[in-house]
Amino acid sequence: MSIEELESIAQAMVAPGKGIIAIDESNSTIKKRFDTVGVPNTEENRRAYREMLLTTPKLNEHISGAILYDETIRQSTSDGTPFPKLLESKGIIPGIKVDAGAKPLALTDGETITEGLDGLRARLEEYRELGARFAKWRATYSISPDKPSEYCVWTNAHALARYAALCQEAGLVPIVEPEVLQDGTHTIAESRKATGRVLQAVYTELHDQRLDFRGTLLKPNMVLSGYEASDRASVDEVADVTLECFYKHVPAAVPGIVFLSGGQSDEDATANLNAMNARGPHPWQLSFSYGRALQAPALKAWGGKPENVEAAQRAYYHRAKMNGAARTGVYAPEMEREAVTA
Repeated sequence: MSIEELESIAQAMVAPGKGIIAIDESNSTIKKRFDTVGVPNTEENRRAYREMLLTTPKLNEHISGAILYDETIRQSTSDGTPFPKLLESKGIIPGIKVDAGAKPLALTDGETITEGLDGLRARLEEYRELGARFAKWRATYSISPDKPSEYCVWTNAHALARYAALCQEAGLVPIVEPEVLQDGTHTIAESRKATGRVLQAVYTELHDQRLDFRGTLLKPNMVLSGYEASDRASVDEVADVTLECFYKHVPAAVPGIVFLSGGQSDEDATANLNAMNARGPHPWQLSFSYGRALQAPALKAWGGKPENVEAAQRAYYHRAKMNGAARTGVYAPEMEREAVTA
């Protein structure tokens, strides 16, 4: 696939007013979420839950792409339609998480390296045949007085770039996800420094490993105060500091930045994205690739009961609509009072 074709896919994934849904939770992660609503973690329940999300009416008004898990990309709706085909029929681009998770980084004190490069070329070929048109790989970094270490920053940057190069070779758009975790008591200034260091390393490695930035997307954290910090930065400060960091470290050739929600509340993630877009235009589209911040209200409303599907889909559509509004900087908190049950 040519770089022009990859660029076209990347741009479609950050189309105005739209963003990406992340339903790529591992089976162990979705178990934790199911446990909160008392739903057994069976393959059929996972399939039914994802079908409920993906068949939400009018979802394509605000959703451009969906990140699937290995199990999910092989599953079908109750009428036998493979999930990738369902998405394509709605004009939503199917994607796939391909990393094998963060594992302990050797000879460090609690830092991680993301594994999954072994055999990746063959897996990408299979996923493309199954319908995927983009992929995602996540690396994680902690903030403390001595973290992230240079060792952690650069080994993960190298792995992200190796993954991304294999994706472009296979005709898939790589979403590069370096997540600086916001757990802790750190200040927004400390988050800014760590995020900048990580992004600088990532783009150095992507350049050195011959990536064409036009056929990539970035999925980063927002620059926030630590979730346990006593003095939390405001929405305006988060927007200003995050933009300053990204203007310094992210090349303008990148079509879009699709923020992760991390541990933010549903409404905080939307408000922060809105504030950044209200300060636009920017060299890149500023969009969202949210998992829990889109799903949480729907999961609670669903509770594993078929009779709750319609209510859950309304809750899901509402969150997608709110984030679609944040894409153009027109979201306002009073919009949350729209009757989700109407």
